[in-house]
Amino acid sequence: MKIAFFSTQSYDRHYFNHYNTGHELVFFEAPLNEQTVNLAAGFGTVCAFVNDILSATVIDQLAAQGVQLIAMRCAGYNNVDLAAARAHHIPVVRVPAYSPYAVAEHAVALILALNRKTHKAYNRVREGNFSLERLTGFDLHGKTVGVIGTGQIGQVFAGIMQGFGCRVLAFDVIANRDMEARGVEYLPLIKLLPECDIISLHCPLNEQTKHIINAQTLGMMKQGVMLINTSRGGLMDTRAAIDALKSGRLGYLGIDVYEQEEKLFFHNLSEEIIHDDMIMRLMSFPNVLVTAHQGFFTDEALTQIAQTTMQSISDFEQGKPLKNKI
Repeated sequence: MKIAFFSTQSYDRHYFNHYNTGHELVFFEAPLNEQTVNLAAGFGTVCAFVNDILSATVIDQLAAQGVQLIAMRCAGYNNVDLAAARAHHIPVVRVPAYSPYAVAEHAVALILALNRKTHKAYNRVREGNFSLERLTGFDLHGKTVGVIGTGQIGQVFAGIMQGFGCRVLAFDVIANRDMEARGVEYLPLIKLLPECDIISLHCPLNEQTKHIINAQTLGMMKQGVMLINTSRGGLMDTRAAIDALKSGRLGYLGIDVYEQEEKLFFHNLSEEIIHDDMIMRLMSFPNVLVTAHQGFFTDEALTQIAQTTMQSISDFEQGKPLKNKI
């Protein structure tokens, strides 16, 4: 089958070419949206990523151009109009799990860097500044950590934090009995937030979770709380987070995702003027650490993404059941 890959980088080409199972692969650096959808003409499958926009209009055009399958090389699919895909009988597959350890460990890396200020210490030492002034951190041991969303990534993250000696609280629609057996306590969100020294988001983005972190929920948190988001940018109201940073309610913020990231992340903008005032304001805070959606970026995860995606496409071509169909 002929496959059009959108929003691709060099690592996408490397891993998908390596694990190709006999398909014709064409890679486009451009994102998939209304302006670029014509690039998909003549392809049986489009392979898209987190910041591609598969709206009803885009899917209408994909169907008109003969596209038969949409393969998301990620777990999230909030950027896909599933109703439009169903209307055109175009299956949508995804990669539901690709090393939950990758994202969970990155969340921990953000916690440690923010707490012990290793990013600042690194820059100081390179400039010959060996002072310890204003680098004070805190022991993770004994702290209370809240996990919002206990799917595979949330479960791994909770286990790591328990390994540090933390008390772990969790919020999800359904409590996980295995996690409860390991000592994780499930609470309603309004009871979890005031208890936590650190809160980490690991839930999907949908109508119920959009802006789950907002002015009201931020106001329920401890003064000086640490907030980590490695899940989806839309879970956090950025303006409310900025206000909370200014007031001191948020003592630390670590994000690997951003609500308007599609115009920024995965691109080298070092020689350009960045017009997004909110991301620039966030980066101006000394207690904010931003990474550019690299939580998934491990060899194990990239391998799993390529293998799972290519297997789904081969199964579709061969008329087999699609176990990763949304």
